[in-house]
Formats: sequence, structure tokens, C-alpha cells
Amino acid sequence: MDATDEIKRIVEETLTDPSQFLVEVLVSAKKGPKKVLIIIDGDNGISIDDCALVSREVSARLDESGLLDDSYLLEVSTPGLDHPLKLERQYRKNIGRKLKVKLPDRTAEGKLTEVGANKIVLEEETGAGKKKEIVRLDIEFSQIEKAFVLVSFK
Repeated sequence: MDATDEIKRIVEETLTDPSQFLVEVLVSAKKGPKKVLIIIDGDNGISIDDCALVSREVSARLDESGLLDDSYLLEVSTPGLDHPLKLERQYRKNIGRKLKVKLPDRTAEGKLTEVGANKIVLEEETGAGKKKEIVRLDIEFSQIEKAFVLVSFK
């Protein structure tokens, strides 16, 4: 088992609240101190205290195990606006919000209305004025290159 897989296992054991989940673990391969980035999320959000708890627990277990030979920098965070959606659970959490979805042939923007086992449904506005229409787009997860939540300041 490599370091990333072991860290994922440790994080999943640390997240005891079923509404919280691991999004991603990234371990840098550059020279010098390794950087370990852990991204967690929750159906109802994640607090700074949740991040601190995961950080303390993972740090203690990594130090005990000797998994990372050298010194390392550990960062536990939530996915920011610049972090693409990766898991079906993240899409479900954002139903009702506007997404920007990069597809192989185009980029779609619209309100996320449904999430299924293999696809999402966006309502995309086309046209303007009296010719404005809402078009339903069924997009399979396999077609999505990247998807971001758009923030509205209205």
C-alpha cells in the first residue's frame, strides 16, 4: 500500500460523522519536505474544528507509523471554489446551485436540478429576452472533464 492509500485509510477512520467524507489526498513528490494535502467535505459543511481534528489525528498516526520518511507539511482543508467537484456526493450537496461544466466539445452552465447514479441534469438558459428558453441537459459523469460551482453575488 502506498502512502496516499494509507493516508486515505487513516482519514476515513478519523471521520466518524457519517455526513463527512474524504474528497482527495495529494502527496507531493518534490524534493525537500513532502506536502500532504487532505481535502474533506460534509453534507452539511465542515468546520475549522473538524479540519483541526483530522489534522491532529492524521499527524499523530503518520508520526507513529513512519510512513513518510522525511519531514512533511500537512494541510487539511475543504474544497474551495477553485476545486472541481469530484464525487457524486458533492454534486448532490449542490443541487439547486449553478454549475459550470467542461465537456469534451463545449462548456455548459446551468442550474443543477438532479443527480443520478450515472449522470447529472442541468437546466441551461439559452437565448435572450422573449426568446429565452430553459434547456434540460442530461450529462453523464463520464463526459464531465471538470465541474465547478458558480457563486452568485446577486
